[in-house]
Amino acid sequence: MGPFEVTFVQRALWGGVLVSLICALAGTWVVLRGMAFFGDAMSHGMLPGIAVASLLGGNLLLGAAASAAVMALGVSAVGRSPRLSQDTSIGLLFVGMLSLGVIIVSRSQSFAVDLTGFLFGDVLAVRTTDLAYLGGALGVALAISVLGHRPFVALAFDERKAHTLGLRPRLAHVALLTLLTLAIVASFHIVGTLLVFGLLIAPPATVLPWARRVPTIMAGAALLGISATFVGLLLSWHLDTAAGATIAGTAVLQFLLSTLAAGLGNRRARSAPRPTTTDRSHMEYGHAS
Repeated sequence: MGPFEVTFVQRALWGGVLVSLICALAGTWVVLRGMAFFGDAMSHGMLPGIAVASLLGGNLLLGAAASAAVMALGVSAVGRSPRLSQDTSIGLLFVGMLSLGVIIVSRSQSFAVDLTGFLFGDVLAVRTTDLAYLGGALGVALAISVLGHRPFVALAFDERKAHTLGLRPRLAHVALLTLLTLAIVASFHIVGTLLVFGLLIAPPATVLPWARRVPTIMAGAALLGISATFVGLLLSWHLDTAAGATIAGTAVLQFLLSTLAAGLGNRRARSAPRPTTTDRSHMEYGHAS
């Protein structure tokens, strides 16, 4: 019997597909704006909210969302200081939030959250309710992406021009942070906070050398994320490895192969002989005739 004939593997595949689509929408902007470090910090900064939600018997996803929102607001506030770079602000808040989460965990002997699951997820434990939740998150992410596409493009390439065109870059930045938070919170319980970063960054970065339009990058990232999910689950089944880690590793391998192919293509283009003036005149004459 093949792996995709088993019910829980089928649910894992559908969960990975939905996560890949959500991460493609958010991850494209993360890569274009150079926000990879911020995305990594966001994914790890959810631990305090999850810990508190577990202690209070609340919803872990709501705790994760609240913690991610605090992280985003903190970065925006601290980042306004002219003496601190954005990377410094993100790094300090990242360490602070992660430390707070570890302190809460260490002080509570009845802590119910499995830290291994938090870090690495459990894609093979996806339930039907999880698929419904991911479907709703995908709908919201798609709506934000469509409504904010024009200001997102302007914000990614020229923030001053976005302000000149009246596209309200600050509001667009908040919407982009909301999209990123949604992607991370929706995906962490499937592939974990350490591995969601792989599906968020690797597929768009893989497509970037080969595409120039944002929708093309998103579509390519979605296809690569889905293929990484399929191949990762297949390898995990036959090699008896961790499913989430295998999926993320496959996504990173795709990026490495793409980078290698792009590098070889650029090297060949540079080493190709350029046509002489006589050759160009013949080409132009032949084209004209």
